[in-house]
Amino acid sequence: MNELLAILIAAAGGLAGGLVGVGGGVLFVPALTIFLGLSQVEGESTSLLMIVIVALVGTIRQNAYGNVRLREALVIGVLSPLGVLAGVVVANEVSQRTLELSFAGLALFMAFSLVRRALSSPA
Repeated sequence: MNELLAILIAAAGGLAGGLVGVGGGVLFVPALTIFLGLSQVEGESTSLLMIVIVALVGTIRQNAYGNVRLREALVIGVLSPLGVLAGVVVANEVSQRTLELSFAGLALFMAFSLVRRALSSPA
């Protein structure tokens, strides 16, 4: 049963990632914690590995369309591991509840920002 759920989570995350550029943490972490029973730290850790694979496939396809800004991507890619290291230290030091609430707050903020931007831009 867990394998089937994992397949469905992977398909949904991959579809969302390819369609609108999200998926990773936004879908994977809640799905892994809610449906597969992983802890918040386990869900975040597992999601980080999955994001690498999803990002590589998406980047290859989008680069073929000319949609990748390699210079910016390389700068962010080289510097991101520093943020990951800091985040891992913090994630292992704070409580499970704090991580869950922080993630929920971030997801709500991002959703609000995207809705506001979509409503303010011309169709």
